[in-house]
Amino acid sequence: MSTVKFSVEQGGMAASGTPPQKQGLDERVGQVSWLKRLFSRPEFASISGAILVFAFFILTAGDSGMFNLDGVINWAQVAAYLGIIAIGACVLMIAGEFDLSIGSMIGFAGMMIAIPSVYFHWPVWAAILFAFAGSMALGWLNGYLVIKTRLPSFIVTLAFLFILRGLTLALSIMFANRTIVSGIGALAADDWLATTLFHGEVGTSLFAWMAKAGWITALDNGAPLVKGIPKVIVWWAGLALVSGFVLARTRIGNWIFAVGGDANAAKNVGVPVKTIKVSLFVFTAFCACLFATLQVFDVGSAAADRGMQKEFEAIIAAVIGGALLTGGYGSVVGACFGALIFGVVQIGITYTNINSDWFRVFLGVMLLIAVLFNNFVRARVTEAR
Repeated sequence: MSTVKFSVEQGGMAASGTPPQKQGLDERVGQVSWLKRLFSRPEFASISGAILVFAFFILTAGDSGMFNLDGVINWAQVAAYLGIIAIGACVLMIAGEFDLSIGSMIGFAGMMIAIPSVYFHWPVWAAILFAFAGSMALGWLNGYLVIKTRLPSFIVTLAFLFILRGLTLALSIMFANRTIVSGIGALAADDWLATTLFHGEVGTSLFAWMAKAGWITALDNGAPLVKGIPKVIVWWAGLALVSGFVLARTRIGNWIFAVGGDANAAKNVGVPVKTIKVSLFVFTAFCACLFATLQVFDVGSAAADRGMQKEFEAIIAAVIGGALLTGGYGSVVGACFGALIFGVVQIGITYTNINSDWFRVFLGVMLLIAVLFNNFVRARVTEAR
C-alpha cells in the first residue's frame, strides 16, 4: 500500500496538524509599520522642524529676497558654521559625553593663527598647522582628564571653557595689546594652504559663466553677485558625509553607539571605550579649530571673544537633531538639519518685521520641544520592542 506524502509547499498539513506558514514570514518576528519606523528615526524631528520653518518664512518673507541665490548663500553659510561644530558635538553626545569648551576653543584657535602670522611673521600655513595641532592636543587633554579622573565631562570641559577663554584674552593682550588682531586676510591671500582649503569660494568660473548667460544676478560690471559657494559650506557637506558614513556603516560607528549606550557592557565585549572617547574629544576640538580657521579667513581678523555661547548652540542643534543627552542615540543628519534651522531663522528673521531679539527665545523653545519630542519617541519605540 503506497503512502501519500503532502508537503507544506503543496498545501498539505504539517505533521503536528498546524496550518502551513506563508513563505517569507516568521511569527516570531514582529512586523513594524513604516510609520513607526519613520517616527523612530532620530532625525525625524529636525527634518519636520526644518519643513515647518521653511514654510513659515516662505509665507512671511517669500518675496523679500530671502530665497534668492544671495539670500540662500547667506543663511546656508550661517548654518554651515554651526553645522561643523554641531557634528562634533553630536558624535560626542552619542558616545555619552559633552564638550562645553567648543566656543572657547574657537576663540583660542583663531588667535593661534593670527598672532604667529601677524606678530611673529610665521607663514600662514605654519600657523594653521600650529592651531590644529594645539587645539587637538587640548581636545586629547580634555578626554584624558575625563577618563583618568572619572569626573563628568560636563565639569572638566566647563573648566576648560573658562581656562581657554581667559588664556585667549591674556595672550592677545600680552602679544598684541588688543583683543582683536587684524591683517590676517591680506596674508591669507598669498598663502597656498589658506587659499586652497579655507579662503574664498569654489565654483567661481561656473558662477561667472552663469552670470554672463543671465541665469543668475550680475553686477553692473558683469561680475556675478554671488561669486561662488563659500568653502565653509563645502567643508560642512564633506564633514557631514564622512561622519554620517562612519557612524552608519563602519565598526567605529557601532563602537560609538555601544559606548554611549552602555560603556561597561561595551568594554566587556572588547570595545576600546577609552580610545573611542578620547578620539571623539580630539575630533570635537578639530571641528572647533576648523570653524575658527574658516571664520578668521572669511572675516580677515581674529578676536578673543569669538565663539561665545557656540557650545550651547551646537548642543542644541544636536539635540534638535535627535541626540539624547544620555548618549547612545543620535544622527549626524539630524544635527545638520538642526543647524540649518538655526541658520534659516537667524538670517530669515531679518527679512521679516519680527524683532531679532526673539531669536534666543526661539532657540530655547526649540530645545524644549526637541527634548520632549525625543523622549516621547524613545518611549514609544521602547514600548514597541
